[in-house]
Amino acid sequence: MRLKEERFLALEIPLPPLSEQQRIVARIEELSAHIAEVRLLKEKEFAEIRQLLLGEFLQITENVTRKAMRDVAPLVRRPVEIKSDALYPELGIRSFGNGTFHKPELSGFELGGKRIFKIEPGDLLFSNVFAWEGAIAVAMPKDAGRYGSHRFITCTAKPGEITAEFLRFYFLTNEGLALIRAASPGGAGRNRTLGLDALSNIRVPVPSYELQTRFDALQAEVDNLRHLQTQATAELAALLPTILNQAFEGEL
Repeated sequence: MRLKEERFLALEIPLPPLSEQQRIVARIEELSAHIAEVRLLKEKEFAEIRQLLLGEFLQITENVTRKAMRDVAPLVRRPVEIKSDALYPELGIRSFGNGTFHKPELSGFELGGKRIFKIEPGDLLFSNVFAWEGAIAVAMPKDAGRYGSHRFITCTAKPGEITAEFLRFYFLTNEGLALIRAASPGGAGRNRTLGLDALSNIRVPVPSYELQTRFDALQAEVDNLRHLQTQATAELAALLPTILNQAFEGEL
């Protein structure tokens, strides 16, 4: 598809008086500024809440025992025997701590010789090529029945010892990401691969299990607020096209 210049230049558009055009544009800019202001305020409020959550985390992890990942959340692989006529829905991990996403189903024939592994809800997941930029997540109930490629590193937190959500939060802090990056030598992108042994050797703070579960409950509340904020932001974004439509229908 390319723009046909002659057809474009031949289009007829409604042309109100210049003063009316200026009034409409001024009104649109005024409403757009209000929308941007509300969005900025919501983002600022969430950033403050997130900072409070980080403060709580730092408080409960101060001077606590540290243990190697291999002792509290060892690596787990669940290899899958691929059948050519079966379907395998894959899972992806977003960077910057933005959770998981669902990839299309692939048949065993399409997978060919690719190795895949089963993922269970509650698994702590790392993308071995993008963990250094925060591609770290916990598999959710909605992710049940999905599979990860050989580029996924899967750890399972020991019940009663540590929680996957607590570990995910830690590895997304500045300190945690620094350790992940140190365990991912190389250049940028796919040249920075998280080493299995290096990850297993990372020592993580382990406060009491009760404190961890309380913190996870706070995390869940903040995640819910984030979800509501995302919905509100989407609704705000939808306002501008509505305003433009009203302007060109003479309703503004």
